[in-house]
Amino acid sequence: MKKVLLSVLALSLAIISFAQDEQPQGWTHKGSFGLNFGQSSYTNWAAGGQNCINGQGLLYYEIRYLKGKFKWDNEFNASLGYSFYDFKKKPVKTDDLIEFTSLAGIKATEHLNYSAELAFRSQFAKGYQYDKDSTNYVSKFLAPAYITLGVGIEWVPCKYFSLYFSPVTGRVTIVNDQRLADMGAFGVNEIDPSDGAVHGHNKVRYEFGARAVAKLEWPIAKNIDFNSKLELFSNYLNHPERIDVDWQNMLVLKVNDWLNANLSTHLIYDYDIPFYDEAGEYIVGSKVQFKEVLAIGFMINLK
Repeated sequence: MKKVLLSVLALSLAIISFAQDEQPQGWTHKGSFGLNFGQSSYTNWAAGGQNCINGQGLLYYEIRYLKGKFKWDNEFNASLGYSFYDFKKKPVKTDDLIEFTSLAGIKATEHLNYSAELAFRSQFAKGYQYDKDSTNYVSKFLAPAYITLGVGIEWVPCKYFSLYFSPVTGRVTIVNDQRLADMGAFGVNEIDPSDGAVHGHNKVRYEFGARAVAKLEWPIAKNIDFNSKLELFSNYLNHPERIDVDWQNMLVLKVNDWLNANLSTHLIYDYDIPFYDEAGEYIVGSKVQFKEVLAIGFMINLK
């Protein structure tokens, strides 16, 4: 965790030398919509292989408002992807995200704003642990869902980087499915580490703590963009030393105005999310969750 924080600090100091452009007054908006595809086919292939078709849809849109010292930034990010190995069977989900953030601020100094933020994250469709069980879902829409609301300060040293810190943040974890909630999924109910028994039937968990969000939008070269978003949360009420981490990265290589290739990664660490071994025994503590997606497809700018 210390290495992550030091890396963010070093990165922010490295890019602060870039000049900051003034944002236009009034409303501005932009976005992008993309479709990515992948396919593999084997016929009499001695080495073996699995025919498959991959598809992924992405949507990003932002609406910003600036008037005098007041600003309001709204961002919506969504993606959904599947792999089809056999059209007679259900597809395998490869990507699923709904994310919305709204940040309002009043300028305090040249690079600091007093800010308040509302954030929401969930997913569209049911998810399965395909290597173990493809009939009983382990997640779905609003199971889980995360809602955070906080007030703090935002540091914007240049147009490429921003750092938001809220020492007063409330977070709500929702598991809108009683079966999943009774399993202790996503930490809404306590699990006894001695025998793995779940205590409680809650579908909502409330937390109060501190949150930090670092964002980087860096044009590495003419046709290469790198975007990174790191979120950290510490719960004052229960083991504040256990810091939740959510880190998303995307590298976009533009072939032309509509064709691109992108590599995305998503790392999550949340101590309260339970994991089980192959025998079904509860594992005390959590694991680092990591997802990587490499895709090529069409990207249309929305203005």
